[in-house]
Amino acid sequence: MRHIISILIENESGALSRVAGLFSARGYNIESLTVAPTQDGTLSRMTLVTSGSEAIIEQITKQLNKLVDVVKLVDLSEGPHLERELMLIKVRAEKEDREEIKRLADIFRGSIIDVTDASYIIEMTGASDKLDAFVQVLKAESIVEVVRTGPCGIARGEKGLVL
Repeated sequence: MRHIISILIENESGALSRVAGLFSARGYNIESLTVAPTQDGTLSRMTLVTSGSEAIIEQITKQLNKLVDVVKLVDLSEGPHLERELMLIKVRAEKEDREEIKRLADIFRGSIIDVTDASYIIEMTGASDKLDAFVQVLKAESIVEVVRTGPCGIARGEKGLVL
């Protein structure tokens, strides 16, 4: 099962390396990883997506909590949460296909953020399934490049991942 683990980590060099090293040493896979500073400049929020059985996820969270740089950790998949992913996709947009691609971007609530004579770059956010569906409806030969962030998430309700 896929899990989204959100971690408050000290904003210091080497912290990301220690987390990645923990996964690497145990043979666990990181499907996606995002890190950004929080409102507190001394802390960063890391959102990590991984898959595994409940026992494996429990082992991962215990090992992560042992790292000195980890301040607080929560598995968002254990409760109600919201998640979104960002995708930038460059597509060939020849004269005869331009209107169709624009229509599809509108249907999926994407924004065309760059236009050339032969291509569009479309920005889209949403659940991973939505982004997957958009890629599927495009002609494979029209896709030039796809860049995705992987999911980031936040727990619903009053509680937050804070000290």
